[in-house]
Amino acid sequence: MEDFARVQEKYTAEAQKRIRPEGADQYQILSQSDSDRLRHLADDIWADHAALDAQTPPLKAGDRPKFLIIGAGLGGISAAVRLIQAGFSADQIRLVETAGGVGGTWYWNRYPGLHCDVESYVYLPLLEDMGYMPSHKYAPGVEIRHYLQDVVKRWNLEDKILFRTKVDKLEWDESARLWKCDMTTGRGPTGAESTPLTVNAEFVWGTAGLLSKPQAPKLAGVGIEGFKGDVFHTSLWNYDVTGGTSEEAFPVLSKLKDKRVGIIGTGATAIQVVPCLAQYAKEVYVFQRTPAAVYSRGQRPTDPEEWKKIAGEPGWYEHRRDNLAGHISNCHPPGTPDLVNDEWSRQPAYAALVAGPKFAQVTPDQIPEVIGYFLAQDAENSARLRARIATVVKDKETAAKLTPWYPAWCKRPTFSDAYLESFNRPNVHLVDTDGKGVDSVTPSGLVANGVEVPLDIIVLSTGYRGPGADGADPSIRAGIKVFGRGGKTISESWAATGPGTLHGYASHGFPNLFWLAPLQSGVSSNHAQALDVQCKAIAYVAAAAHERAGGPDKSGLTVEVELAAQEAWSMKIMMGAGRFATMSICTPSYINNEGHLVDPKATQEDMMKRARASPYSGGILAFIKELQEWRDEGKLAGIEVTVP
Repeated sequence: MEDFARVQEKYTAEAQKRIRPEGADQYQILSQSDSDRLRHLADDIWADHAALDAQTPPLKAGDRPKFLIIGAGLGGISAAVRLIQAGFSADQIRLVETAGGVGGTWYWNRYPGLHCDVESYVYLPLLEDMGYMPSHKYAPGVEIRHYLQDVVKRWNLEDKILFRTKVDKLEWDESARLWKCDMTTGRGPTGAESTPLTVNAEFVWGTAGLLSKPQAPKLAGVGIEGFKGDVFHTSLWNYDVTGGTSEEAFPVLSKLKDKRVGIIGTGATAIQVVPCLAQYAKEVYVFQRTPAAVYSRGQRPTDPEEWKKIAGEPGWYEHRRDNLAGHISNCHPPGTPDLVNDEWSRQPAYAALVAGPKFAQVTPDQIPEVIGYFLAQDAENSARLRARIATVVKDKETAAKLTPWYPAWCKRPTFSDAYLESFNRPNVHLVDTDGKGVDSVTPSGLVANGVEVPLDIIVLSTGYRGPGADGADPSIRAGIKVFGRGGKTISESWAATGPGTLHGYASHGFPNLFWLAPLQSGVSSNHAQALDVQCKAIAYVAAAAHERAGGPDKSGLTVEVELAAQEAWSMKIMMGAGRFATMSICTPSYINNEGHLVDPKATQEDMMKRARASPYSGGILAFIKELQEWRDEGKLAGIEVTVP
């Protein structure tokens, strides 16, 4: 067994060497880059612009939909379906989406090897409603994308989505009891012909994804834009360069036969990409700043007979989701069967991030105890992980460099039975930078550790702008200017006290406005579950309010969080925030805002405000239970419904 104290010292040393003073600003968001070349790396290369131009737009200037849902990804689709199931009609709903199709992250990401990292039986939304059997325990991305298209068809939403459209501004009109929604919609052969469009919506529901802005590091030398070879980000894989097609889980990358490929980044995406590059490229160079925690995958096709047992009883889907969540949050009684039974359910310390009943309320003096408890919880698991790497990777020096030194909750764990094995191939080279990252770019390659590596292609597996980088305001993350009652923005409304919501999805001063976010809400390693919990909660509020007002066709009502209820909920969130101090010892990542989770200059007041931006501290199952108890009261307590 590893020496516990020495492991903690190693964790601290490895984290410190990776912290940069500029934090998240070490990256540039591709779509906002000063470089024309980098900006175009974020262009929608998947859209069928001719087909979209031929469609009759589902929104025209002056329209007044009851519900305007911003986004047609996992959250937006779930939001629309939950509204329909709550009693509204598809005709009352419109969705606007920046992309040329549905799916959100599953629309944009089509890189080779892409699969869901959570069991598809608990990840795919509305799976029991759809009666669908996933092809594998972990479904490939192309299957998930087509599945989401089928969900849209099933609930008659195909002609309710305006694609290639960005919402720029939302402004509450008190006299009309409507949101004025200013948008920009695209047309033409590349979608670049922009036209302003304004509609008025009774209710607006924002569903911006947590990780939706691809980023690239700001590098010295000629910069990424100065590289003379091909460059692309994994979120928009360029099959014209590599060969292959986005319609296959493991495409043949035939054009890489004589190519030297460099990939920057070793996160959850690279874990899936590298084995595919290794199979086809002449040489692959993996530029690593921080090693990934790579557990076994155990992928297998879905057995139809086993599926009959899994999906044999009504309610199986939510039961299985809750079972996984309970194992991760450590809240099941001893002896509870592990239905998913994979590496996710063997991560007892991941509750340090996604919360759970233990330490749901923490005082400042308890924080060292909390951190120590989860480190102890993780000790055996992380030792097992490091031993696995030493066994799989044949070269001891390479194995040592691929070994992560941070607790399990600090980065999202990854799962592969091919990534570590790739480093046993003669054409795959690990370029470990000992936490420093790539030094610079030359016209012909990348410089790391003072040595230039000549390359033909650079693949940016450098992730996305983290949710913590833009603060707590969900409108900033979505890139939308929101003006509520009195012309106040959300940030202005929260300036004095810090973030404030009821149940994480709505705030006082912003009637008829909902959003999906981890702020003051339940979170889960299975993000699809967290989104669906919020979607069902919001759909219930909307339906109950309309029932009180006279039915789903009633117009003019307002639904607004009461200030007292908002403060009570926010105080509850603040009282549980201390348990998330576990992130303070972590190596930099998007989860802890690149190591800048806490401002060393922050006042006590600033820290209290920030604490109100935390997730719900009791875990996703306790959050579901609390919402259900609130719903069972049947009073819409804390929400004011005004009927004209």
